[in-house]
This record gives sequence, structure tokens and C-alpha cells, in this order.
Amino acid sequence: MKKYTDLGAVDTRSGFGVGLAELGKTNPDVIALCADLVGSLKMQEFIDENPNRFIQVGIAEANMMGIAAGLTIGGKIPYTGTFANFSTGRVYDQIRQSIAYSGKNVKICASHAGVTLGEDGATHQILEDIGLMKMLPGMTVINPCDFNQTKAATIAIAEYEGPVYLRFGRPKVANFTTDELGFKIGKGIILNPGDDVTIAATGHLVWEALLAAEQLEAEGIAAEVINIHTIKPLDEALIIESVLKTGAIVTAEEHNYIGGLGESISGTLSKNHPTPQEYVATQDTFGESGSPIQLMEKYGLNKNAIVSASKRVLARK
Repeated sequence: MKKYTDLGAVDTRSGFGVGLAELGKTNPDVIALCADLVGSLKMQEFIDENPNRFIQVGIAEANMMGIAAGLTIGGKIPYTGTFANFSTGRVYDQIRQSIAYSGKNVKICASHAGVTLGEDGATHQILEDIGLMKMLPGMTVINPCDFNQTKAATIAIAEYEGPVYLRFGRPKVANFTTDELGFKIGKGIILNPGDDVTIAATGHLVWEALLAAEQLEAEGIAAEVINIHTIKPLDEALIIESVLKTGAIVTAEEHNYIGGLGESISGTLSKNHPTPQEYVATQDTFGESGSPIQLMEKYGLNKNAIVSASKRVLARK
């Protein structure tokens, strides 16, 4: 199995902050907006270096989306920053009408997604945001897996014309991707080749998928691990190519199984190559307060859950 080195656990939101600061130096059209969460979104470096290109909207997320949409008319590239719950559910009407319907070049950047934001609990732990955003016509949805990939995605979307939802998180997680792997919107990455089962993972569960693949290899099972950082547009060709070889797939995401990556993949396979599939995701539930590790365990979002799902789907081949 191909080995990856954890370069040191770091939160993906810091990757966003570093990427945004780099854009501040290289792209004068990038404007940052925040809804009173500068520290949580790691935006301070950008603000310090570009004070005239930052708008503190305050706790008025709907207003922030409207302002961002307006800025695009003058050729600016606005990056909005707040928690995922407040970037989607709270402002869905404004995003739909002012950004998606109008095709505005707004980059909606959302931290603290999923259950791993931890102790803030269910009211902040949105598990429906990928579904909400991928259903909007023309909306690109990206969910990177670590610090390095989040930085790369933050920079890449500045050159991508059209509305984007960029999803990242609060906890410190393994940082293992390298420049050699590359990052291209809409293109998945095969992290480990295998012939027995495909594991298509996104976000924080990509590292867990690699750990699961190691355990499965020790049991004689060769898992192909694919990093699906772009939920929409989905790399359908890569998924189909993989399952034609393995004949079974597990999807893994920190999101409700309804409306998430798993459903996008099942829709693709049902039209092209029906394949046994198991879902590692939350099961139509809200979250709760707890540490990230506790919650990942309770809601079945870790290495052990992926191993179990892989064995279940193999039994269905």
C-alpha cells in the first residue's frame, strides 16, 4: 500500500487563512468579507496586509451575501467567511436568488462544518450543507481533506469563474497531501490503488479512509482509496473506472447520507454501472455536543466504520 506521512495535525480552516493571505498578495481583485468570525476563519493575516480589501459585516450573514453578490458586478472576487451553518442554512434564500440564480462569482467559504466542530453542539453542526449547496444550479461544491489541500483549493477557486462553496473545519487533522498530488477542481485523486473495494472519501474522512485501507490490507483486502475533494462537479469517470475494477464501493463523508457525496455517487452508478454500495455518514440525524473524537466514534465516521462498511459491501459482491 502507498504510504502517506502526516506532516503534523493542523486545522483545515488554517489552510484557508494561509491561502487567502497568499491571494491578498497575488490577486488585487480578491475581497474578503466576514460575519464577526475573523479569528475562527483565520482571516487576520489577509486583513493586516489588505485593510482596504476587507469588509466586517458583523452578525448579518444575509447582508454579507448580498454585498458579496454586488461586489462581483465591479469585477471583484469576494470571499465570504463564517461558519458552515451560517453560510448555508441561515442564508439560503440570499444565496439562491442573489448568487446562484444570477451566476455571481462569489466564493462562499465555510468553516466549522460537520460534527467535528465539537462542543458548540447541534445548532452549529450542520450536516445538510453539501446537499443544500449541490442542489443549486451552477454551484461548485468543494470539501478538501487537510491543511495543504484547503490552501490549494482556496487559491484555485479565485481563478474559477462562478459561485463556489468551499467547506472546511475546526479540528486539527492529519496534514498529508503534497504538491505532487496536485489539485484540480472536479478531478478526484487516487491515493491508493486496489482491486477489491473502492473507498471514495471526502473531507476529514479521507485520512480515516487511508487508515482503514491499511487495516484492510493486513487482512488481505486491497482497497482503492479516492479523495473526492470536489462534490460537484463530480468526477464520474474516475468513480466508474474504479468500480468497474473493484465491483463494490464505500462512500465516506462527515455529512448526512441523504444529500451528500454518497447519494451523488449512487446516482452516477445507477445510470452507468449499478454497484453494491455502503454509506459511512450520519444517518438522518442532528449532532450533539462532545469532542470531535467522541462524535466521530458515536456517529460512525472513522476508520473502524469504514473497515466495517467495506466488509459489508464485499459480502454483497
